[in-house]
Amino acid sequence: MFAHLFAALFAVSFADSKTLAMQIHLDRVGYSCSAIDGQWGEKSKRVLERYLVDNRLFKAGDRLPGPERAHDLVFSGAPAPFRTETVSQADLDALTTIPDDPAKKAALPRMGYESVKEMFAERGHLSQIALGKLNPGIDWNDVRVGQKIVIPDFPPMADEFLAADRGRPNRPKRPEAALVCVSVSNCTVTAYDAAGGTLAFFPCSIAANKAKVPPRGELKMVSCIPWPNYTYTPDATPPGKKVQRHLWPPGENCPVGVAWMGLNLSGYGIHGTPRPESIGFTGSHGCFRLANWNAARLLAMCRPGTKVIVTP
Repeated sequence: MFAHLFAALFAVSFADSKTLAMQIHLDRVGYSCSAIDGQWGEKSKRVLERYLVDNRLFKAGDRLPGPERAHDLVFSGAPAPFRTETVSQADLDALTTIPDDPAKKAALPRMGYESVKEMFAERGHLSQIALGKLNPGIDWNDVRVGQKIVIPDFPPMADEFLAADRGRPNRPKRPEAALVCVSVSNCTVTAYDAAGGTLAFFPCSIAANKAKVPPRGELKMVSCIPWPNYTYTPDATPPGKKVQRHLWPPGENCPVGVAWMGLNLSGYGIHGTPRPESIGFTGSHGCFRLANWNAARLLAMCRPGTKVIVTP
């Protein structure tokens, strides 16, 4: 009894956290800390500072406000951050078991979510740990139809792909990016409009091997693909054996996530990832990785020909 009472009180405290609310509201206006976790860390500070600078609410040399003051200063009166969703049979039917064997992965119809927890965390732009804190008492290994789950209120990623389809009438609107800037040292991707205003600011991951990081300078996008597939090539092939490549299907757990923006540098692009908690650190094979929801948003702002500048 006391354990359930403690869990309920902790959930209320976590849901009422101004750090959590600030991360959600910043994400809504395009300034993402990647996976929302309610923690006041370096990524949250960097995103908040960038938002305040862009909106002329902060100057170099000023002391960065803490999350409570920042929330009250910037987001007081903002719409409620959460919504409650109900798990449907369609949600459960969409789950996928992804095997380890590369050939068996290629035989899948799609590389979708493997669990309800993963599915709803991504819908809410959350870490899975934060989702659990918001919803104590749920047995995530036995989620059934009708289960209520609280998540931050964001539009579905499918809306971003409608926005990217510029030939489709009545599509949701995203302003078009005139420039995308990738900072290698800061591990960030920033989209700018034609007037130089910031449209979006996202953490990204870059190659751990510096030799594989794309050269600094100007590039451009040559393809913008929602739901890309992925050609798997093993890291090593025994001498005398033919390289066994496999075409893996699209899906949220595809290695390049839900969106691919190819660059005019063979094999390189900006894309999503099935591991949003890993974003903001080195570790990719050379491309620039974003959380799936941020990759989808960036795709909706870009088109083939969009200028990309890689900076130190």
